[in-house]
Amino acid sequence: MEKDFRGAGVALITPFKADLTIDFEGLGKIVDNQIDNQIDFLVVLGTTAETGTLNTVEKQQVVDFVCKRVNGRIPIAVGIGSNNTQSVIESIKSMDLSKAGAILSVVPYYSKPTQEGIYQHYMAISKNSPLPVILYNVPGRTGVNMSAETTLRLAHSSDKIIATKEASGNLNEITKILRDKPANFSVISGDDSLIVPIIAIGGEGVISVAANVVPKAIADLTHFALNGDYKTAAQLHQRLQKIFDALFIEGNPGGAKAALHSAGIIENVLRLPLVPVCNQTYKILSEEMDKLI
Repeated sequence: MEKDFRGAGVALITPFKADLTIDFEGLGKIVDNQIDNQIDFLVVLGTTAETGTLNTVEKQQVVDFVCKRVNGRIPIAVGIGSNNTQSVIESIKSMDLSKAGAILSVVPYYSKPTQEGIYQHYMAISKNSPLPVILYNVPGRTGVNMSAETTLRLAHSSDKIIATKEASGNLNEITKILRDKPANFSVISGDDSLIVPIIAIGGEGVISVAANVVPKAIADLTHFALNGDYKTAAQLHQRLQKIFDALFIEGNPGGAKAALHSAGIIENVLRLPLVPVCNQTYKILSEEMDKLI
């Protein structure tokens, strides 16, 4: 099961219509485009999905729709996270996750728990989850970093905890995890710009934002690196760096939605407090997309 989440994964956006309802037709196009372009697995209801703006019914609708559309062709992980441990457990128990392969759960945000608190949080989740758990360390969003020591403690404490999505950007800490982890525990890049470096030191893939807009390029980049063709991977990374940068000029998922809108796939709509990128950023993204598509 754990190696299902190896290779090129995508943190799917949730497209909206002008009236702010979910655009399932657009979501279907994006899902099909991922599979057609060799993406290895999908993540729904992550940060990129604007999950904080979705209600309980909508979250289940998105999971059901994506699972039905995928129809078992590639694995799916579902994002379920909160700074309330009991809320995560209740969501896991109440949602229909029968077609999913894993849960991705972010480090508790805002509350700034201690490392012991983070450890106990994830152990409680793993004990209550019917599915394997992927940790998600993204201190730039949560306000607290899960240390390499805590990640390793979790990896060695529970066979249910199968991987970490590392978006700390700290290669020294990531190296510690890779050096001392159990054999069945994977490290997945949470940063598009670090796909090649993390794989080069032992990582097993990426959960990508950029794959929403350039899935074939991200799949190729990841697969070149995993196959040890670092020369080709480096050349492709250099071609992609401008789109990596452009996608985050005004944050995520505003950049991804603007890029997909410029390609004629979805409407450029976000739910508050997020808003569409400014005209200048949109122009940059559109120009970069024209170069890559």
